[in-house]
Amino acid sequence: MAKFTREDALEYHRLKGKPGKVAIVPTKPMDTQRDLSLAYSPGVAEPVLEIEKNPEDAYEYTSKGNLVAVVSNGTAILGLGDRGALASKPVMEGKGVLFKKFADIDVFDIELDSHDPDEIIKVVAAISPTFGGINLEDIKAPECFYIEEELKKMLNIPVFHDDQHGTAIISSAGLANALEIVGKKHEEIRLVISGAGASAVSCAELAISWGVRRENIMLVDTKGVVYKGRKEGMNKYKERLAVDDKGHRTLADAVRDSDVFYGLSVANVLSPEMVKTMAPDPIIFAMANPDPEIRPELAKEARKDVIIATGRSDYANQVNNVLGFPFIFRGALDVRAKQINEEMKFAASKALAALAKEDVPDSVVRAYGGETIKFGREYIIPKPLDPRVLLWEAPAVAEMGMKTGMARKTIDIDEYREQLAFRQGKGERIRYFFQNKARSSGGKKRVAFAEGEELKIIRAAYQIQEEGIATPVLIGRQSVIDAQLHQLGMDYQPQVVDPNTFERAEAYAKAYHEIRQRKGVTLSDSLKKVRDPNIFGSLMVKMGDAEAFVSGLTYDYPDVIRPALQVHHTVPGVTRAAGVYIMIVEDKVYLFTDATVNIDPTAEDLAEIAILAADFARKIEIDPHVAFLSFSNFGSTPHPLSDKVRKAVQMVKSRRPDLRVDGEMQADTAVVPEIMEERYPFSAVRDANVLVFPSLESANIAYKLLSHLGNAKAIGPILLGMGAPVHVLQTGDDVNAIVQIASVAVMDAMGR
Repeated sequence: MAKFTREDALEYHRLKGKPGKVAIVPTKPMDTQRDLSLAYSPGVAEPVLEIEKNPEDAYEYTSKGNLVAVVSNGTAILGLGDRGALASKPVMEGKGVLFKKFADIDVFDIELDSHDPDEIIKVVAAISPTFGGINLEDIKAPECFYIEEELKKMLNIPVFHDDQHGTAIISSAGLANALEIVGKKHEEIRLVISGAGASAVSCAELAISWGVRRENIMLVDTKGVVYKGRKEGMNKYKERLAVDDKGHRTLADAVRDSDVFYGLSVANVLSPEMVKTMAPDPIIFAMANPDPEIRPELAKEARKDVIIATGRSDYANQVNNVLGFPFIFRGALDVRAKQINEEMKFAASKALAALAKEDVPDSVVRAYGGETIKFGREYIIPKPLDPRVLLWEAPAVAEMGMKTGMARKTIDIDEYREQLAFRQGKGERIRYFFQNKARSSGGKKRVAFAEGEELKIIRAAYQIQEEGIATPVLIGRQSVIDAQLHQLGMDYQPQVVDPNTFERAEAYAKAYHEIRQRKGVTLSDSLKKVRDPNIFGSLMVKMGDAEAFVSGLTYDYPDVIRPALQVHHTVPGVTRAAGVYIMIVEDKVYLFTDATVNIDPTAEDLAEIAILAADFARKIEIDPHVAFLSFSNFGSTPHPLSDKVRKAVQMVKSRRPDLRVDGEMQADTAVVPEIMEERYPFSAVRDANVLVFPSLESANIAYKLLSHLGNAKAIGPILLGMGAPVHVLQTGDDVNAIVQIASVAVMDAMGR
């Protein structure tokens, strides 16, 4: 499981002065008086009258059809218990973020300050006209059963208690595949479930839908086996699963000779000794979070033939509810379902089981470290970051909704899959690409950090090491770094190098002197200069003590790049280094260059910068369409500045005929295909994604305005053409940005 400090979690939620994780964004223009009149008075009256005549029109004229309420009273917050309605809000916001991220569904989180199930039912029913669906969350059993059942009777929109059904849907998919691998059938197995709450009961019922015999399921709660005639701690939901058995009373009794164990209880209740008593090829789903009922390494030590899944991301076979609820609601909303019935849940489970058997795309393999992923004991459930889940699960739910009469709208499933694919933006995948490309090196590449004493750098280094991205080397004083670690409360012993006490300082000074002696630098000067972290870090790469170097959190950009160029120069055949920013604008990715290095580039410089950027685009799997920007369109405004750009275009076309490149052109011409098609149909560039700016000032202004006013995400700066993997942070970067640039540095080192 990803590791982080308490401060990491708090900073994430309050970051950048806008607390929380969600916001409301308008979907229609509001720029003119006419827009205002249409959005509110008097234009809003027209849809009001239409909806009054036909309530179904609310799906046409409002956001109802893509809006879900995530409702909780905070009585069963995962791993924390009853902390109250207000304290549950971060969790409910998080649920909303997952809905949006994975299925493009909007959410209002609703926290209800009540322990009275009837009051909750009344409130949810009253607000239900606002929504296309209701997701109940973190409400304790048995009240959650009653609330869901009553709301389903009252409302004609989906009501879904994810704590119950989400875990059941995903675990059932994994169980089906695990049974196939070991050659067993549902109707033959004995299933033991540790826990008797909402998710445990739902898991049992869905397992029955898959074919497990009710009489072969044994539920075990804190009082022991749930059996017929037991008086203590019973309710009507447990009664449905009570067994007619007089010989089994404890978990150890129940587990003996069982084929499958479901853990929906607490950590460490399943001992290795119990695992040894299970039937051949035992299947264990230890789903308690954050610590499972038994750790996989202990289970595998006890039984070499075990298949095990957990709820954790740091083990194979993660049962993660995010594989369920976003896509189930997506399918249900898109056919305007009245309910999510058992058949739709079963269809979702079957879709997940089938997807796990498909060939895994390279993008997913990269996202999980680059190792081969294929159907088998270590892969029985699709990965949460697999973009295909949306394309498999939502259509399965939608189709079953139509088949079982739950849908109020009929759709073409093939067309629907295509529409879902259009929802998946590719911008964020660039971020994952870098980090997972870096992980594929096994975390062995050493990245030196000049500002090793800074809190952010230390926190980033911890994350980089824990996630297997690289081996960080902190440049700084051990005593200062130890004090910072104590302040952070981190149990972490990073590799530290202090230039002032470094045993090879003299060798570094001699190497630096050889490089700079004809620039007036004496050996005595070199002994002093190598104590500068930016010179020292670059020399670490030169001398083989690190594979990459990162600096710039507290230094000005020239203070980092100048000594790096002095030590490493540029790549052979390249006269100018350049800086590129990856700009992610909604679902599009652009490369902006050069925004950091060359102030007033010549035509020759621009040509070289463009080629570097285009080649880098290909490295990150973007097909480059290169546009040289100016204030002129293809000679419309003759001027020495536009002539310079036009000359650079011709140079690139001559040197690299394999590249799709054109210019000079204005910025809107470059990024709006309609302009090019209507006015300049001769151009081979449509909808450019590599934008070459005529000067540093224009590129720098553009990326900063787009970042801060255009809500674009910027990754960078990424240095191109350097003689070694040296990369520069922006002053004040957050931990995530530092990790991102470190990943870029590792990827750069891997390609050398």
